[in-house]
Amino acid sequence: MGRPIKKSKMRESFSPGASGTIEVTAYYPSGGSLQQNDNSYVVSQRGSKQFKIHQANDSSEAVYTLVAKAPASLVAGEMCIKVILDDSTLAYVEKFYNNTIHYVESDGTTTGTIPYTLSTDANEDTVQSGKGVVDSL
Repeated sequence: MGRPIKKSKMRESFSPGASGTIEVTAYYPSGGSLQQNDNSYVVSQRGSKQFKIHQANDSSEAVYTLVAKAPASLVAGEMCIKVILDDSTLAYVEKFYNNTIHYVESDGTTTGTIPYTLSTDANEDTVQSGKGVVDSL
């Protein structure tokens, strides 16, 4: 698996006022339908692309595979996390490293690696020079 991401960027349980937890943009549960924008978050890392997430829609937890594609393209057992690049481009995380991410832009062909930071409101206003911004709770 390599070196896992810092535990400080994940939470076993979310409590009001806690910050820095990586938010899941969308996920597709087995036997369910696409879930997005529901404050689900990463609980722990199980492999280089396997993450246990807390599903806010029903307060359960399950392991999903991180893929770098738009929410509408997800299939059962997959999840995605968006990142806003330093030039305000939307991309999806393909793989987390300790302080950097490998991403695929929304066009599906442009890739790269960039250091990242967490923001509770990742949008064009939170862009930082030389860093990607990932949503957090």
